Amino acid sequence: MSKRYILGALAYLVPTFTLGFVWHLVLFKDYYESLAIYRAEVIIPLGFLSMLVQSVLFAWIYDRIFTAASGSATSLILKYAIIGALLSWSFTTLAVAAKNIMSSVPRFMAIETAFTAVQWVMVAPLTLLAFRAARDAASISPGARLSR
Repeated sequence: MSKRYILGALAYLVPTFTLGFVWHLVLFKDYYESLAIYRAEVIIPLGFLSMLVQSVLFAWIYDRIFTAASGSATSLILKYAIIGALLSWSFTTLAVAAKNIMSSVPRFMAIETAFTAVQWVMVAPLTLLAFRAARDAASISPGARLSR
């Protein structure tokens, strides 16, 4: 796996795992318990594995669609955030609400929509920075790197 994919994957994995842990198991723990949707003891390694798979796929999506795209950094971040958030929301919010038993679908939809928005406000700019850092590092010749 190339450096750009590793950095791109980390740009998704680190903030998503950190936010997910704090959001679901600390800040809004009581809220989620009132929804009666999760098991008493969540299996964190499975959640991490899920995010790891997602991180590789989102890095691939970014590389295929946005690396060579024209536009300002702000417009690329916004476009990637919208695509990433909609895709994430479809499998973390809509699909879960459709098939899981919970005390309130509207309350679940509200909290998970907020989570997805916060997640992508962090992930999109970090992904752009990660891919640009990898590109810039690759464009520096070995001789120029030594003279710095």
